[in-house]
Amino acid sequence: MSESLAWHSPRAWITLLTVLILALSADLWTKSWAFESVTGVPVLLEPREVVCESSFRLPWHAGVRAIPPDLLDFHLVINHGAVFGIGQNARGLFIGFTLVAVAVGVFIFGWWTRARSVWAHIAIGLILAGGLGNLYDRVAFGAVRDFLYMFPRRNLPFEMHWPGGSTEIFPWVFNLADVLLLAGMALLIVQSRKEDQHRAALDRDESAGAGEIRNTQPLGE
Repeated sequence: MSESLAWHSPRAWITLLTVLILALSADLWTKSWAFESVTGVPVLLEPREVVCESSFRLPWHAGVRAIPPDLLDFHLVINHGAVFGIGQNARGLFIGFTLVAVAVGVFIFGWWTRARSVWAHIAIGLILAGGLGNLYDRVAFGAVRDFLYMFPRRNLPFEMHWPGGSTEIFPWVFNLADVLLLAGMALLIVQSRKEDQHRAALDRDESAGAGEIRNTQPLGE
């Protein structure tokens, strides 16, 4: 029934907006902190310079070893693509795609989830926060600010390499918004599977109950 949809539930909206605001704030704050602190001097990004000048480069820096031994560094990168650097130099396309994705996310929340689906609302809040966090960067700075660099100075075994030629275990630099997007999608998939299993169990119980009722009815003459 429409009454049970999340769109009509104040509790569902509070859950979604709380997760969205907290996660988005954390993403934007960590990016700002990294670009103010990692190189020792603040790195200021001018959108026109970032977008229009192909020669634009961030100042060289060694990075900061955040979690030893070689588990995580803070290293500044500007990314013109999507998650983990996919699809470079398509800023307008990604802005449009993100706006559509946000609208779809709100629609899924409002009309495809129920008021009681708390974990689904948390997952959608994380996805929206990740998308809006990177959308803000593309609009405000011309590119996405990345700074999380996993497994630095660690190479693949047996002289293996990625299609681009890199031999590092994880050659991509990312940010908290990317983590929020992937975590939200993973949580939504898990929750969707649980919902499907729950509905299937209810259907089996209803079928079994209907069969028992038919079996207990007296035979007609």
